[in-house]
Amino acid sequence: MGADVEAAVVRAVAPAVAAHGCCVYDVEVTGAGRSRTVRVFVDRDGGVDLDTVTAVTQGVSDALDACAALGGPYLLEVSSPGLERRLRRPEHYRAAIGETVSVTFHTDAGPRRVRGVLVAADDERAVVEADGDRTEVAYAAVTKARTVFEWGPAPRPGARARAQERTAKR
Repeated sequence: MGADVEAAVVRAVAPAVAAHGCCVYDVEVTGAGRSRTVRVFVDRDGGVDLDTVTAVTQGVSDALDACAALGGPYLLEVSSPGLERRLRRPEHYRAAIGETVSVTFHTDAGPRRVRGVLVAADDERAVVEADGDRTEVAYAAVTKARTVFEWGPAPRPGARARAQERTAKR
C-alpha cells in the first residue's frame, strides 16, 4: 500500500467526485486484504452536506470497483475533511494560509510541536508564526499537522497571561 495506491484511487474517483461539484481533498488507504479501508475526503466551496456525501459515495464506489490498484475487497468511507483538517500535501498547507494550525515535527533535539498561524507554504516547507516567532518546518520532518478550529469568541487581549499568572501564584 502507499502513495501509489492512493494516487491511483484519486485518479479513479476524481471524475465521480467532480460530477457532484466537489473535489477530492484527500485519500487514505489503510489495512490489507479483507481489512482494507479506503477513506475519500471530499470538499467544495461552502462545504458538503450529508446529501452530497451520499450522492458522491455511489459514484466513488462504482469507480473503485473498477480500480485495478485495489485488487480486492475494501470498506469505503466518504466524508468531508471536517473543521480540523489534516495537512498532508503542500496544497493542503497553501490552502490553510492564514489559519491556526498545530504541527508536530522532528528536530535534532527530538519531537517538537508548534501551534500558531500558518503564514507561508511552498512545495518543501511551511512557516508558522506563534507569539511573534516564526518557525519554518520542512514537510519531510512533519509527523502530524492539522488546522485548529477555535470554538467561541477569541479571548480578550492579555486574558491568557492573567490566567497563567493566577495559576503560577497557586
